[in-house]
Amino acid sequence: MSHAVIDTASATVYISGQVDWDVNHQVSCHTVEGQLSNVLTNLKVVLDASGSSVENLLSLRIYVRGELGEFMGTIAPIIGQFLAESRPALTGIGVSSLASPETLVEIEATAALK
Repeated sequence: MSHAVIDTASATVYISGQVDWDVNHQVSCHTVEGQLSNVLTNLKVVLDASGSSVENLLSLRIYVRGELGEFMGTIAPIIGQFLAESRPALTGIGVSSLASPETLVEIEATAALK
């Protein structure tokens, strides 16, 4: 498994679900806001390592444990600040389960290479 796969023919990077895990697969924060901030940091690391950037994001899929509408007021400003001028297609999905019982947020992404 990989954090990202680059399709050189289409100059596209496909990024697997990023979560707030340390090297021991433990979350470092226990709130949606805290995990979202850490997930976005992890996403930026993968984008940079793959030769892409936030500005080159094509789509984001944000999974939140629970009813998404309950968190929109909290997560929208964090996402807006992260994206800045970038305007990828964005889908938010409320789910009952993620990678671990403590995982509250997961983000998948697709981006163009620079």
